[in-house]
Amino acid sequence: MEMALQAHRPLSYRAVFQDRHSLKLRPFLGSFSHGRISHLAQFSSWSEIRPGSGVSYQINASAAGKDFPRRKPKKVSTSKSSSKGFVPKAPAGTRTQRRDPNDDVDEKDSESPTSSELGGPNKKILELKVNSEKHSEVEFPLEKNLDDEKREVSVENGNLVGKEDTGLQQENVAADDDNVADEVTSEEKEMKIIKNNYTEPDKITEADKILKQKAALKLQLEMEADLRNKEIARLAEESFSIGNKLFFYPQVAKPDQDINVYFNRSLSTLNNEADVLIMGAFNDWRWKSFTRRLNKTNLDGDWWSCEIHVPKEAYKIDFVFFNGQSVYDNNDKKDFCIPVEGGMDVYSFDEFLLEEKRRELEKLAQQEAEKERQAEEQRRIEAEKAASEADRQQARKEVEERRESLHQSMKQAVKSVENVWYIEPSDFKSQDLVRLYYNRSSGPLAHAQEIWIHGGHNNWKDGLSIVEKLVRSETKGGEWWYAKVVVPNCAFVLDWVFADGPPQNAKVYDNNHLKDFHAIVPNSISEELYWVEEEYQIYKKLQEERRLREETKRAKAEKTALMKAETKEKTLKRFLLSQKHIVYTDPLDVHAGSVVTVFYNPANTVLNGKPEVWFRCSFNRWTHRMGPLAPQKMSPADNGSHVKVSGEFIHNLSWKVKVPLDAYMMDFVFSEREDGGIFDNKNGMDYHLPVFGGIAKEPPMQIVHIAVEMAPIAKVGGLGDVVTSLSRAVQELNHNVDIILPKYDCLNLSNVKDFQFNQSYHWGGTEIKVWFGKVEGLSVYFLEPQNGFFWKGCIYGCNNDAQRFGFFCHAALEFLLQSGSHPDIIHCHDWSSAPVAWLFKEHYVHYGLSNARVVFTIHNLEFGAHAIAKAMAHSDKATTVSPTYSKEIAGNPAIAPNLYKFHGILNGIDPDIWDPYNDKFLPLSYTSENVVEGKRAAKHALQQKLGLETADLPIVGIITRLTHQKGIHLIKHAIGRTLERNGQVVLLGSAPDPRIQNDFVNLANHLHSTHARRARLCLTYDEPLSHLIYAGADFILVPSIFEPCGLTQLTAMRYGSIAVVRKTGGLYDTVFDVDHDKERAQAQGLEPNGFSFDGADTAGVDYALDRAITAWYDKREWFNSLCKTVMEQDWSWNRPALDYMELYHAARKIT
Repeated sequence: MEMALQAHRPLSYRAVFQDRHSLKLRPFLGSFSHGRISHLAQFSSWSEIRPGSGVSYQINASAAGKDFPRRKPKKVSTSKSSSKGFVPKAPAGTRTQRRDPNDDVDEKDSESPTSSELGGPNKKILELKVNSEKHSEVEFPLEKNLDDEKREVSVENGNLVGKEDTGLQQENVAADDDNVADEVTSEEKEMKIIKNNYTEPDKITEADKILKQKAALKLQLEMEADLRNKEIARLAEESFSIGNKLFFYPQVAKPDQDINVYFNRSLSTLNNEADVLIMGAFNDWRWKSFTRRLNKTNLDGDWWSCEIHVPKEAYKIDFVFFNGQSVYDNNDKKDFCIPVEGGMDVYSFDEFLLEEKRRELEKLAQQEAEKERQAEEQRRIEAEKAASEADRQQARKEVEERRESLHQSMKQAVKSVENVWYIEPSDFKSQDLVRLYYNRSSGPLAHAQEIWIHGGHNNWKDGLSIVEKLVRSETKGGEWWYAKVVVPNCAFVLDWVFADGPPQNAKVYDNNHLKDFHAIVPNSISEELYWVEEEYQIYKKLQEERRLREETKRAKAEKTALMKAETKEKTLKRFLLSQKHIVYTDPLDVHAGSVVTVFYNPANTVLNGKPEVWFRCSFNRWTHRMGPLAPQKMSPADNGSHVKVSGEFIHNLSWKVKVPLDAYMMDFVFSEREDGGIFDNKNGMDYHLPVFGGIAKEPPMQIVHIAVEMAPIAKVGGLGDVVTSLSRAVQELNHNVDIILPKYDCLNLSNVKDFQFNQSYHWGGTEIKVWFGKVEGLSVYFLEPQNGFFWKGCIYGCNNDAQRFGFFCHAALEFLLQSGSHPDIIHCHDWSSAPVAWLFKEHYVHYGLSNARVVFTIHNLEFGAHAIAKAMAHSDKATTVSPTYSKEIAGNPAIAPNLYKFHGILNGIDPDIWDPYNDKFLPLSYTSENVVEGKRAAKHALQQKLGLETADLPIVGIITRLTHQKGIHLIKHAIGRTLERNGQVVLLGSAPDPRIQNDFVNLANHLHSTHARRARLCLTYDEPLSHLIYAGADFILVPSIFEPCGLTQLTAMRYGSIAVVRKTGGLYDTVFDVDHDKERAQAQGLEPNGFSFDGADTAGVDYALDRAITAWYDKREWFNSLCKTVMEQDWSWNRPALDYMELYHAARKIT
């Protein structure tokens, strides 16, 4: 009889291919080949692999050997009996086919298999038919219906055989279990096994579950492989038929999955090659390169394949095929590529690469920092070791000196001197209490009322260590006095004198005729042991002293570095805010990877009144990989900010910008229309803002200065200071700077490090030797023509200076050409190197230096106007040393024709040379935090040095060259006015004109006789004294008639002295009057910092000087705070260096 059995444990099967199939199990007669049928009866190999996965199979088993019909039988189920196995379940559901009504009656005896309908959209029924009158069902829950295709599964000869309608090969899965005998074939055994496995699920062991899962997985993988092979075979056939030599499977490449690439060798240039390899990478060859060997496949035709893993970052696979050597198939030079779907796009990948680069740079920075830390630690250890050895040597030396000195004392020491002194007991040792007797009548203390002993030991090793008052002896009689004395530890000899009082009060001494008294200690310790201990103690003392010195030095260096960093940060912020009245960003500091809002106020620009403003932006000096961004129309700012211009309120315009991770500079201009029109490009300079935190750094620029002065080795005036200080500041911005200088025979080579011969070349009919050295950390090339042009013992002052320096300029350009140098900027200065500009443009720009641009700086228009005019015409950009001076000389015929390229940039001072915190010429180091104390100490030292009255009086300092340009008539008047106000005056300087020098010599003699305690004129140059004047003076007077820049007032403020200046040139640009220039100072991001006057008469000087001295007398607290303010302002090269770099970049844009 047949019986349909309901399986109590639902079984399911999940298909992972694209095609879905239903399965049928064909019945067979007889027993399973291996006895136990639990694996097959339960279909464990595929029943529990992925429950609820959406795939199920309709399976019928019958004693008959006929195939199941393809029609769906009526669903039948049975219910479970409590103790008698399985009870047939009442039929349920309806058939889906037309049939005779009597079929229901005959159904029990029918050999035709039946099946149930779907119990729901997510469930099919597994129906097992055995040779019984009842039949039961085994239900498989499913998640999805499988209606597309069918798969048959039959049981034949003990094997489960799956058959696909499309013709895939059959796959045999053998049921295998050695624990059950093969002879078990009876239906009772089968029913018992089914009952045991389906009616008592709680008896199923974990081992059974694992075996079922393994079997199910094996079946699943085999079926998947069969389907995949069929699909790959189809793709191979299709590809070959249309001449495609390449296909891949799966046909959609996705990130973080494997893909198989198939390549037909016979259709390729590799058709005769034994080996086929693939070489590729991802994302346009930018990510994770690979090389794989292809293997011959079993597909029809000459198909080779390999597997490639697609990384999660991929959007494309790029590759070529080759034979492992030199024969390639690169798709006709177009390379092969496979798109990857569902992953990153190009932009996302670029961002990912940048982020990876950022992390890599951070890691490298950490590694470098750790490497530097370890190197620094090693240097510290080595230095400490060397210092320790030096201290030991010093200790040995001191011990030898002390030993020799002590031996001399011991030779002079005795046990007693008759009728003068003796010790009781005569035999004593260290730590003993003895009585030292003295005969008062034996020496100069015969009439003293008191007698004291002032003593020590071992040749006064520890100084005064014994002080006792003597008393008259009652037993010795006469004039014998004694004192009880404890013999010092480790004493070999006692040293003393007698006096009429204790230390500090004694007036009369008996010191044994200037030899002191010395007594030998009879029972002293071993001398060798003593000196070993003494050497060790000296060594420890030296070590401690060294440690304290080094800690002080290190702390000072750290504070200096911190102050410099803070100053630079403040200056950069001031630089960013300097154009806030036109443009600024929120946040102020632009960081890579962030979004910034750009605010623009066109009221002060050429776009004032325009109905529209368009924003044009890029990065990295307009060289960024993304190119310029599309023009964007700016909209009114929504932050409520306004700028008041000429009585009207004007809305700021704004636009948000995403800053890429590889940006180091943000560049932008503004226009009136989308297609251009009028531009605001900051007078050709463009607007630029530094970007912080990016992974890219600005490429270093190569800058060469050609000059005839350089501090401190060849300095005459301010030109030498500018060349050195500007070069150092630009080099600190990570650019490369070289200087070419004549090799004068009067060079101060003591300040040149690593000075050495470099090369020689011939030009201009002579040999030119080139020397190289480092000056203030800068690379300097010294040119020494053998014609003797620079063997004159001076820099200037020869009757052929123009010829000498013209030759030098030509030789410098020739040196750049012959040495193969390719500078970006050639910077020349004043009339002396002005010929560089026209020689370069007329000759060398055509010879191989075409990449360079020429920048020319005018330091003083009073000299060489013709050469300056010619250089102005030929240079790409020109500067002078302050904005106001550039305006003052703008109408000069040498300047006016080229005014469009002319800019004023302030000079700065070197904060390392002029630093009151590290100034060796000052009695007390100071910063703005202790400026009052520091300047008080310096004033006292200055007054003492110059013989002035050491009183709390205002000091006016004057440090200058005595020329008419410097306002010498105003200087004379200011000296008298200061003395009238009960102040003190110190002047330091000399005059190149002998008549002026003699005039001031006479003035000095007069003042020194009439105001000797309040005036001192030092008519020479004294570097240490200049530092002391800057620090000790309360005011520094600079009444110049004209002053291109001026460094004196900047140095004064560095030392906390208040500048009193005439409003001209750079003096006007740097000194803001406390009463009249508050708004002008605030526009520069500064506080008022001094006193100034117009005009060139004595009334102007009096107006400024009187206000300054009155403030000193009447508002001392305010005056002290002003000193602190000026010290905290940055007048170094930090800001000018940034301005010069903007100018250099603008010059490079010129074509």
